[in-house]
Amino acid sequence: MRFIFLVCFFFPCFLSAQIVNIETQRLQSDTTGWLGSLGSNFLFEKNAVEVLNINLNAHVEYKTKKSLYLFLANYNLLRGSGQTLSNNLFYHLRYNYKINKWLRWEVFTQLQENSVTGIDLRFLAGIGPRFKLSGTKTFALYTATATMYEYEKETTTPPIYHRNIRSSSYVTATYKPSANAEFVGTVFYQPLYNNFNDYRILNELSAKFKIRKHLSFTAAWYYLYDNKPAALTPKLNYSISNGIEYDF
Repeated sequence: MRFIFLVCFFFPCFLSAQIVNIETQRLQSDTTGWLGSLGSNFLFEKNAVEVLNINLNAHVEYKTKKSLYLFLANYNLLRGSGQTLSNNLFYHLRYNYKINKWLRWEVFTQLQENSVTGIDLRFLAGIGPRFKLSGTKTFALYTATATMYEYEKETTTPPIYHRNIRSSSYVTATYKPSANAEFVGTVFYQPLYNNFNDYRILNELSAKFKIRKHLSFTAAWYYLYDNKPAALTPKLNYSISNGIEYDF
């Protein structure tokens, strides 16, 4: 079992993201069996203002020679000065089957609640291939495309419901110039099949630099453009995060 303790200077991007970059959540390991992390933290502070933060998360993988099972879950609540700044519930379950050296087949389901971004409930279920275009010790390139059913309920009065079939395609590249540095870049494109004017574009860049044997510095840039966002949330969302990762 590999446990990861992450201390962030800013909140991680995926806690409030409308699109979750699963590529950044895959644990890289050549061994089979169980792998993952479980964590929680609680903060209550009262001085000039009252701050409450609760964060629970789970990241579990089970790997065989042909199959990979991935489960992610997170709940985050952040309140300050009587206002809810983040209230997000998220889970993701994915099955990956290795057909050959360059082709995988994936099936996934996802549920999300995020009142701050206008999402009372969003449920996804999808299926599609994942291709390995290049894979060396220093550089890896993957692309994937999936067809997914999307059910969404907005936090409006009265509530607005959406039932759509959406495409989800991405390209991701990983560059490891040395054993102490890693760079990952991913671009997602998610249009509706029956209305290409309703689309989302996600760009995420991350970097990891090893400070000591078990200690690394991480940084990430998250950019999302949603042409038809939920409720009255803005079309453009972006964030920058960094942190310290302890791995043992």
